[in-house]
Amino acid sequence: MLGLPTATVRGSGEIRGSSFTRRGILRTSVALAGAAAPGLAAPSSSSSDVTAKSCIVIYLWGGIAHQESFDPKPEALAELRGEFEPIPTSAPGVYYSEHIPLLAQHADKIAVVRSLHHHTGAHGPAMYTSITAQKSPQGKAKDRKNWPSLTAMVSRFCDFDPGTPPAIAMPYLNYDNGALIQGQFGGWLGVDYDPIMMKTPAGKPYGGVSRYTNHELELKLGLGRGRVETRQTLRERLEREVGADADFQRFDRFRQMASDMLLSSPVKEAYDLDQEDPRIRMMYGDHVGGQSMLLARRLTEAGVPVVQVNAGAGDLAGGNGDNWDTHRGHFPKMKNRLLPVFDRALAALLTDLEQRGSLEETLVCVLTDFGRTPKINNNGGRDHFPAVFTQVLAGGGIQGGLVHGSSDRNGARPQSDACAPADFHATVLQGMGIDPRTELQDLEGRPFMICDGRPLPLFA
Repeated sequence: MLGLPTATVRGSGEIRGSSFTRRGILRTSVALAGAAAPGLAAPSSSSSDVTAKSCIVIYLWGGIAHQESFDPKPEALAELRGEFEPIPTSAPGVYYSEHIPLLAQHADKIAVVRSLHHHTGAHGPAMYTSITAQKSPQGKAKDRKNWPSLTAMVSRFCDFDPGTPPAIAMPYLNYDNGALIQGQFGGWLGVDYDPIMMKTPAGKPYGGVSRYTNHELELKLGLGRGRVETRQTLRERLEREVGADADFQRFDRFRQMASDMLLSSPVKEAYDLDQEDPRIRMMYGDHVGGQSMLLARRLTEAGVPVVQVNAGAGDLAGGNGDNWDTHRGHFPKMKNRLLPVFDRALAALLTDLEQRGSLEETLVCVLTDFGRTPKINNNGGRDHFPAVFTQVLAGGGIQGGLVHGSSDRNGARPQSDACAPADFHATVLQGMGIDPRTELQDLEGRPFMICDGRPLPLFA
């Protein structure tokens, strides 16, 4: 097979792991004024070129195959190449898989990081590493000693109005065979930074198992203010003597936030997708994957600083559902069930943000567990492969059309500019005007630097 034209790759061409020389100069400063618990006050953005005001985190639970998405390998050995063809994109010299053609038209807005790697091959610990940039402690999902998720950490430094959550995740949390996965909460930041779980109110569900067991918020759009206030008063009378342990505090905060949103928050209006232009809704598609990304756009416009969309079935359940854990029938599942929804939804989000003039104010990042093994297994599926994988960024000051780093011809190892999840996190933090070197204190007063990575040189 003929090789592809060479893309312009940003980086030095050397493999250095997560300690590569930093190219971008961080201009944000740390402001230690004010009182915010836990820890120090948020750093204020003093950089004139920080444009992002909100962040949409898209998580592909299970591990999307880089070869069948943003890093095709037409020059790989025949037994490793896969079934999909590469296609040209709107970015000169950059090729994507043929089954994300809509995203290929947006490549000039997207920065692709093709040289990520870590050392964790199991889903739960790999997600923890990807979403927190830390090694998994193998503990309980909601342990307050866990590291905060990227969604929670970014929200810690954002401004938001009363009654508006600092972060929302939807349409459900991620599980593996019924076990809730670590890393999806506020961890040592405390309960106030646990993302509020919200059900997406419309859309064809992902096939497979998805669990609603974490008090997901489903706003009752037809409930009048008087009924909400009456119920709230009655509940307060009945629960006056209830204790205030950690579990109750978390539930009470969640419930109070729900009441605030029902009474006065613009979040309630944003949640009502029927208010959206029907043509825009159609652009996203009638699947919950697309409707969730539309809701994410509406929520960020309503003042929610960070929204996470889990784009796949919520429970891996052995890879049987519509998630990215494709151990069997990898190619037909990617072609027919996974990539079409993802391609349409994310392309619609980028189109929508651009048309509304808010793409530069919204940082969009796509994360996943890991990539796929170069060799397809005997069940026609892929297996776990953290040695190299791909994630992408768009909007929020990101220079589109860039490719950072590369994997080798077989998609087996980083070939240039290897980087780690911590570097990806540092890039997101910098894009949101947050100094990755900022120190915060946990609930016990211990100081932590929020990220030990170095921002990738992806900003315009």
